[in-house]
Amino acid sequence: MWRELLLVVLFYAGYTLTRIVLVQDGTGPAFAHADQILGAERALGIDIELYLNHTLLSVPWLARTANVFYATMHFIVTLGVVLWLYRYRPQHYRWLRTSIMVATGLALIGFWLYPLAPPRFLHSEGFVDPVTALHSLGLYASDASGTLTNQYAAMPSMHAGWSLWCGLILAKLATQKWAKALGALYPVTTVYVILATANHYLLDAVAGTALVGGALWVSWILYTRCPKPLVVAWAHVSDRVALRARPTTREARPGATAATRGAATRSSATAGGATRY
Repeated sequence: MWRELLLVVLFYAGYTLTRIVLVQDGTGPAFAHADQILGAERALGIDIELYLNHTLLSVPWLARTANVFYATMHFIVTLGVVLWLYRYRPQHYRWLRTSIMVATGLALIGFWLYPLAPPRFLHSEGFVDPVTALHSLGLYASDASGTLTNQYAAMPSMHAGWSLWCGLILAKLATQKWAKALGALYPVTTVYVILATANHYLLDAVAGTALVGGALWVSWILYTRCPKPLVVAWAHVSDRVALRARPTTREARPGATAATRGAATRSSATAGGATRY
């Protein structure tokens, strides 16, 4: 239990530190990419962020609640679901844990290749940061907190991705109806919050959910439905490695042939075990 918790903590610490390292010296590319995202959304007719932002600000108590939600639930709910999985659904823990780690690792590539200024930085477009406007608690409420993270790591949105991961797990694996209902509501609420607080674009949320969805599918396949061609390919690779490692002296060849047959046998047994796993 403590080893798994330490693994999660270390992974998140590494994820956070890597985000900071990926901050570029110049912000020009991040704002250029923001123009691209807004332009694409306007062309598609899905640029709903500004409307949601102004609507949220018209209800100050709701905006303050959204600020706190954005700053805290991303971490609290995800960690809670990880611990719940380990304790009560251990048979699903490994592949689900792997899926979120793979998705988060891939997201770092997106942060590096496509730095993106969040809408709350685009004052000329009419966006307002509800944290600064209402002097509210929030993830970037102080200058210090803003410098301790990469505020240009918006694409893909891991707020949206992680919330989908948590929501699917609760909706699928929880037994209580109220927990299933929370699982269905949590991703929807999170996407609304990240858009209305001007922290993300709709396309960020789409990319984040697609990334996590893909990672879930691949992880499930690898852990529970390993395709037969992969098993056969692995057996062939093992046989070739054994053949190349065979000694070339005539005296050693009989033993090497037996070793090759043994390696092939072990590969077949391993393949069969992978299928059953």
